[in-house]
Parts: sequence; structure tokens; C-alpha cells
Amino acid sequence: VQLQASGGGLVQAGGSLRLSCAASGRTFSGYSMAWFRQAPGKEREFVAAISWSGSSTYYADSVKGRFTIARDNAKNTVYLQMNSPKPEDTAVYYCAADQRLSTVISGAHYWGQGTQVTVSS
Repeated sequence: VQLQASGGGLVQAGGSLRLSCAASGRTFSGYSMAWFRQAPGKEREFVAAISWSGSSTYYADSVKGRFTIARDNAKNTVYLQMNSPKPEDTAVYYCAADQRLSTVISGAHYWGQGTQVTVSS
């Protein structure tokens, strides 16, 4: 499956931004999806994940209550709604896919190219 992330940019702290990840190549609805991020000088970290049906979602504690992951299987797209972002959310955000929710979080097989998010204070 090929993944294309978009929607990054510059946003003020307390604002909002929505990232999108379009998938192609295989049956999107059969894959669990996740968002990760990597800040300069730091390791890549998990942000959020969603099951193939959308019925289960998981979040990193650092974004819980501020970010929302969602998917539209008809559009082969997963979203990350970022509300009230903070400067520490600045990073390159990557989407990932795998057939199982457990492995999309621990070691996804498919990755997108990343989109830069910069949060100004």
C-alpha cells in the first residue's frame, strides 16, 4: 500500500490543523492506520492509531484530548485532527499502515513520506 501524507504547515499554538493520509494500492479498509511523529534530534514516536473499522482508537498520552484520529474508508483516507497544538508538537508527521492494530503501533510495514508541522508560540 502506498501512503501520501499532506496538510502540514505552520500553525499557532491553540489553533487547529488537520493532516490527511491518502492510501492506494491495496484494500484500504483492511488496514489499521497510525500516525507517528519525529522532532529534530528525537526518535520517532507514536501519536495515534485506528483500527480498520474505526471502532478502536489509541492515543499517546501527550496528545490525548487534543488530537483525534479518524478514517473514511470510502475515500481511502485517514485524518489527524490537531486541536490546541503546542510548540512541542512540532515535528514531521508520518502515517503508517499494517494489517493488525498491534503491529501498526509496534512496527508498521508501510510508511508515508511525512509532512512537516510547525507550531509557533
